[in-house]
Amino acid sequence: KKSNNKWFILESNRLLKYLEEDNIESLDFLLNNLIIIENIAHINTKNLDNISGIILEKNKVLNTEEETIVMSIKAKGIHAITNFEWCEKFLYRIPPIIVVEELNTFIYPNPNILQHRIKKINELLISLLILIFSSPVIVLAAFLIYREDKGSIFYSQIRKGLYGKNIRIYKLRTMRLNSEKYGVQWSQQNDERVTKIGYFLRKTRIDEIPQLISVLKGEMSLIGPRPERPEIDNNLKKKIPCYENRYNIKPGISGWAQVNYPYGSSVHDSYNKLSYDLFYVRNFSIFIDLLILFKTIRVVINFNYIEKKDA
Repeated sequence: KKSNNKWFILESNRLLKYLEEDNIESLDFLLNNLIIIENIAHINTKNLDNISGIILEKNKVLNTEEETIVMSIKAKGIHAITNFEWCEKFLYRIPPIIVVEELNTFIYPNPNILQHRIKKINELLISLLILIFSSPVIVLAAFLIYREDKGSIFYSQIRKGLYGKNIRIYKLRTMRLNSEKYGVQWSQQNDERVTKIGYFLRKTRIDEIPQLISVLKGEMSLIGPRPERPEIDNNLKKKIPCYENRYNIKPGISGWAQVNYPYGSSVHDSYNKLSYDLFYVRNFSIFIDLLILFKTIRVVINFNYIEKKDA
């Protein structure tokens, strides 16, 4: 994530405030990569050693002196780029506030039709193979789920799919019966509603396997933004800018946000995870999908509980 050299950034830049508040990038990252300046006039154009460039807000209006300085440093091979370009290049995520600032720059999804076709064929084959080879595991899990509380083995939920269309997903039940008798809610880490066998199924992601049915139906992908429940989704849309843009590509069982952002169950966490989803929507490729797949496998092997699990 680190660039070789430092970047100037104005202390008034909204990106700087966002980076300080989201706590994703460490303080060391900010200190090692950014030089905070009060205004462009403070740049010493005679000493630009180890400087990569300056990060500017898209609509930043420069006065004559500032324009002269920027042109001077660009003439020396120092870059002047926007918040959007810097985030995409060095953070591998795009904060929603930056998308709002440069909405005309946000192109989605990757228009490479060939890559989308390869993705669809590969995911169909992989999903079918996983369902076939994991069938004994599902049968065993079903027996243990029923044995624990004599309740239903599977459960289904409505989630938001491509372009916000409602889809129904299926999972192995991991929570006690009537776990939402008080209404829809986010699952918490170490949620007391999770059953004993459910805890293990979540750790190993075995509970997710039935979702492959949605992949075979063409409603989901193996890799993509995590589909949210309409009740929670409607609330997030009101509080988070550009939230609906995450549905411009099929939702997935695993995704860029899930493998890069730790457990979270709040609007702030959803805001931060959206920054990863927006990057994926704009930069989807077979290579990124493979990277996410390998990261997901590592998470499963290590039993890492990094993504919030819905009820």
